[in-house]
Formats: sequence, structure tokens, C-alpha cells
Amino acid sequence: MSGTEETHQNSQNSQNSRSGGPGQGGDPACWSHLVCDACGRVRERPDGEVCEHCGAAADTAAEAPPASGTRSRDRDEQGRARNARPRDGLGRPLPYGAPGVARQPEGVPRTPAQALTEAQRLLDDGMPFHAHEVLEDAWKAAPAAERGLWRGLAQLAVGLTHAARGNAPGAEALLGRGAVAIAPYADTAPYGIDIAGLTDWAAGLARSLNGSGGPVPAAETAPRLRAGAA
Repeated sequence: MSGTEETHQNSQNSQNSRSGGPGQGGDPACWSHLVCDACGRVRERPDGEVCEHCGAAADTAAEAPPASGTRSRDRDEQGRARNARPRDGLGRPLPYGAPGVARQPEGVPRTPAQALTEAQRLLDDGMPFHAHEVLEDAWKAAPAAERGLWRGLAQLAVGLTHAARGNAPGAEALLGRGAVAIAPYADTAPYGIDIAGLTDWAAGLARSLNGSGGPVPAAETAPRLRAGAA
């Protein structure tokens, strides 16, 4: 392999590692971090200093470390990089040191049935952001053939999260992406997942948000992940 080809391959490998890799669709699981807090649209350059759609500055104030010293990169108990900022009940970042709602632990091994049960419980409790974290774990652990399914479910949960926050544009974007991602599984409906029902639910919620912009009640609006589930 030539030096140029090797450089290109290393760059591609690095990009795949950050984005989830070709086998995982080349996308983040949920896109939750790509939605602009100001205008609600999905940002194409999330690392930029301003949103390319509305020009709003990135929320750097809440990210700032305490004045007493420099904060190293946040990591979880296993040493994996994970933002440690506290969040409210709908997953909105709060300043360091503020009281928040505990996030779901990352990397918990679950069967698909267990992941669906836990995600449904959180949805029913009005915590779609936390449900998305469970579904994102399932996406990371899923075989290649199912990654689109779990990613789409996570995106639907994030869509509901934004709808409950009153962010209609962000909600519509994520609901649409999620519905597209799960649609190919309609014929097989793995693990009893109600693909048709979820697709209809996402379309209906997106229609109800069109032009309204008002927050929806998360628990009352939550979908049923599996057909016939109580």
C-alpha cells in the first residue's frame, strides 16, 4: 500500500470509529447531540462554533469547567469517554454542579427483550431520553443486520424527547429518520416490535407538531414498542 493510500485508509478508519463504522450505518445512533438548541434543526457541522442554519452560538457556557482548575475529559466508571454534565428529566444538559436526574448506565448487557422492556418502562414514565440510552446500548450490541432497527428505535425516542421539550423541528427530523430506519423491518417485525404501529405513531406525532411548536406530555404521548404490549 502506498503512503497516500495508507494515509487515506487511516483517515477513513478514524472517521468510521467516530461515526459508528460502515457496519453500523456510518451514523451516530440517535443524533441527539446534532440538534441545535436554538432553532431545533439538525446541524450538519456540530463541531462548529455557530449553527449554520440560524447562527446561534454553541452552548459553551454550560460546558465550561469550574474556575478552580482545568477539567479533563469526562469519563465513566469504566474509563470510557462520556459527558458528565448533569441533565434534567428530558436529558437537557445543565451546568456542571447543578442537581440533575441520573442517566442510564452505559454498556449494560441486555437481551433484546430486556432492552425493549426497560425502554418501554422509561417511555411510560415520561423519560424518553433515558429510553433512548437503553436503545442506543442495544444498537451498539446488535448484529449488523439489526443495527438499523435499534438505531431507528433510539431516534424515535429522541424525537419524542424533542417533542416533549417543545422543539418541533428537531422532533420532526428525528421522528422521520427513525421511521425510515425501522421501515425495512416491517415484514419480519423482530422481537414482536410493532414496526407498522411505530411508523404510524411517528407520522401522527410529526403531523401534530407541524406549526404548533408546543411541548407534548412525554408519558401520555409515548408509543408501544411491541404489538399487544400492555
